[in-house]
Amino acid sequence: MIIQKIVIILKTHKTASSTVLNMLYRFGEERNLRFALPLGYQLRYPLPFNAHRVKGYRGPRATEFHIMGNHMRFNKPEVEKVMPADTFYFSIIRDPVALAESSFAYYKEVAPAFQKAKGLGDFVDDPNKYYDPRLCNNHYARNLLWFDFGMDNNANFSVELAQHGEAMIRQTFRLILVSEYFDESMILLRHALYWPLDAVVSFSLNAAAKSGSNSVMSGSWVGKAAMLPNLSLTDRQREKLRQWNALDWYLYKTFNRTLWEDIDKFGRAQMEQEDGGKPVEAYRIRDKNIRPFQSGVVKILGYELQPGLDNATRTA
Repeated sequence: MIIQKIVIILKTHKTASSTVLNMLYRFGEERNLRFALPLGYQLRYPLPFNAHRVKGYRGPRATEFHIMGNHMRFNKPEVEKVMPADTFYFSIIRDPVALAESSFAYYKEVAPAFQKAKGLGDFVDDPNKYYDPRLCNNHYARNLLWFDFGMDNNANFSVELAQHGEAMIRQTFRLILVSEYFDESMILLRHALYWPLDAVVSFSLNAAAKSGSNSVMSGSWVGKAAMLPNLSLTDRQREKLRQWNALDWYLYKTFNRTLWEDIDKFGRAQMEQEDGGKPVEAYRIRDKNIRPFQSGVVKILGYELQPGLDNATRTA
């Protein structure tokens, strides 16, 4: 099999796309591949992508680029001026409720619609009170995935429109990852690109166990909860949020279903075998040499290596 070296990820917002892009950077740097990087901050975002915003661009396919992945609002005709015809296009999506929670926290001081709301629930209860589609950066507050894919995020939902958008995405993108199933998505991506395992391996470092919960939060957020805006939502508000982001919700349901169809084709037993596993409490790690250092009251999680590994693999 030939390793796919010409790749573009549509780096959607607040979907774990940065983690994926870092893997592409690592893969490209190790193989001296050429990146299509922005002249300035991002690739003209939130305006539609323009080829002339790529550093080193000298005309349609005059320069060979291998990897593109900075934030852009997708514009296929312009992208095709930069990237070769055999480019592998993929992207990643996220449940619109979780995406909205993250967007509200991150863009609270950027999006006018969020600035005026006391909390996310306040916004969801009456979004039209706060949302003005004419104001800059308000795209972060509605159908952000749809917007990043280059479509009108303020369009009224209809099944016909949603299906048309889905068809446009399927026509170009060969794989859509789902952030809620990140490990499974990365395994499918690795096999689609014929990349070696070490090209897509990632670990959540310094992850902390939440007290009284099996969930994991990033260590970078520990001690910062007081600074976060109010993100609490009722079940009714979550449903209203899906209605407000109806186009994104359609994309999520559709491509989540496609992901699991692909997983079934791949084989769930094979998927479980390749999955590197989740972080665990330090005391569960048998090898004391790789147990994470514990400091303070927050318990830091680590990883248990598979038994039977040779020494070279264990220390790689």
